Amino acid sequence: MDTAGGEACRFAIESASPQHPSLIDVHHRMAELFGVINIPNSVWIDEAGMIVRPAEVAPVPPSFKVERTNLFGDTTEVPDRMLAIMGEAAHIETNPAAYEAALFDWVRYGSSSEYALSPDEVIARSQPRDPSTSKGQAHFELATHLEQAGNHAGAIEHFRAAHELVPDNFAYRRQAWSLEPTVDGLMGRFWQGPVEGAEEVWPYDGDWLTDVKAMGAASYYPPNQL
Repeated sequence: MDTAGGEACRFAIESASPQHPSLIDVHHRMAELFGVINIPNSVWIDEAGMIVRPAEVAPVPPSFKVERTNLFGDTTEVPDRMLAIMGEAAHIETNPAAYEAALFDWVRYGSSSEYALSPDEVIARSQPRDPSTSKGQAHFELATHLEQAGNHAGAIEHFRAAHELVPDNFAYRRQAWSLEPTVDGLMGRFWQGPVEGAEEVWPYDGDWLTDVKAMGAASYYPPNQL
C-alpha cells in the first residue's frame, strides 16, 4: 500500500527478491475492504474465496531468512533519531513462531485446522466501521487523490482529518508521514518524522517515534488471538 506508487516501492521489492508478483495498492483499497490498519498484516482466504481469518498482524516467520540491506548507503553512522526508532521498534510485541506454526497448520489441514475460523467468528473479530471510520476513509481518499494530482498542501489537510477521525489506523498515519520530504534520498521513506531543526515545519501533530512512545510499543499491535 503506497500512494506514491511503484518507484517509491521499488527498492523494498527488489531487495526482497520475491518469487511472486508484487501488487501496489496506491489507493489503499485492499486496506479499506479487509480492515487493514497497520503493517505487516495478513488475511487468510481459502480456495473457495472465503475469509477464514480477518486482518491481523503477520510477523516475519522465523524460518524465513532475509539479508538485511543498509538503508544508509556507504555511511556507518546511523542518525540518532533512526537509532531511537529502531530501539522503540525492538519493544513491539509479536509472536512470529506461533503465527508461523498456525499458518502451516492451516496449509496442512485446511478447514479442519483449529486456526480456521467460522464465518461468524471472522465477523466478530473484524474491525467495526462506524460513521467516524467511514468519514475518515473519505478524507483519506481525498488526500490520496490530491497527492497524486500534485497538490501536496491540499492533501495534508485531509490526511490530518483522517488521522483525527480514525486514530487507531497507523496505515493512514504512516502513509502521510512517508510523503513528507524531510530527508534526502531513500531514507525519507522510513524516517516518518521531522528532522532535527525542522520541527516547526512538520505538518502533523504526531510522528512514528512520538506516537509509539506515547501509546507504548507493546500496544502497537492488537493482542494476537491465535
